[in-house]
Amino acid sequence: MTYTALTFPSDGVTCAGRFYPGAAQSPFDDDGRRPVVIMAHGFGGTVDSGLDPFAQAFADAGLAVLAFDYRGFGASQGSPRQRIRLADQAQDYSSAIAAAAAQPGVDPERIVLWGVSMSGGTVVQVAAGRTDVAAVIALAPLVNGLAAGVHAYPQSGVRAMARSAAAGMRSAVAGRLGRAGTLMPIVGRPGENAALTAPGFYEAYTAIAGPTWRNEVDATVGLEIGGLNVNKAAAAVTAPVLVQIADLDQGAPPQAAAKTAFKARAQVRHYPCDHFDVFAPNDWFAPAVAHQLAFLTRQLAPAAAHR
Repeated sequence: MTYTALTFPSDGVTCAGRFYPGAAQSPFDDDGRRPVVIMAHGFGGTVDSGLDPFAQAFADAGLAVLAFDYRGFGASQGSPRQRIRLADQAQDYSSAIAAAAAQPGVDPERIVLWGVSMSGGTVVQVAAGRTDVAAVIALAPLVNGLAAGVHAYPQSGVRAMARSAAAGMRSAVAGRLGRAGTLMPIVGRPGENAALTAPGFYEAYTAIAGPTWRNEVDATVGLEIGGLNVNKAAAAVTAPVLVQIADLDQGAPPQAAAKTAFKARAQVRHYPCDHFDVFAPNDWFAPAVAHQLAFLTRQLAPAAAHR
């Protein structure tokens, strides 16, 4: 399934995306319009780093898809580069909704928000209080920063976490003074100075990395994630939610995802795998996608039943 490159504005910054119109024949169509799945990557990821197989699966099933890069990442514009600001990324999702709703053949009242890892938490926050969101999918979601820190402690240890915190403070001060921030690797091997150092993560992340991905992130990310907790937003989501939990996840705490799922009254699927095992071509990609399509079929097809 082919896609069309497009751009859209978000707070004065131009974000880049790929629009997949979906298969010509679709069980989701209603009066010539179909739902659109809007997706962005997780922690420092880009569209060309593992999202295309998900987008292709949805498009082949007859759904439209808009996959995009956050400002400052991948093909999108914006500076500073490689800096994660959760509020900005949530705004980019909202801007992507407006851009997707304007595409030909899209039903603006049947928006599907899809997220993985960190964006799995973001889509829950964005969906809260919206009436145009018809379904939410959170795959191996990162939903609680404090829980993630406790979860990562056995892998990182006190010294590594203290180094990261100090680098984050220096970068935050530099940003306030208009200077360049401190960059650190997104992913490294155990014992290295990186944001993600769980066993196997370096090999798994770099295996899906595309040409626009950079193994760098502003060190302020630790301070940014520290206050993350989407449970209040989860309780305000009225659309059906699917939460898919990797039970052996070394990055996004499974128990925190389960609490968020309860708050959102979500349907839940469990997989006996680690964080990156849900990406193609790993074994749990196909089951995860099959469950996502089954969930969307129940909620959105036939369209007349949904209405």
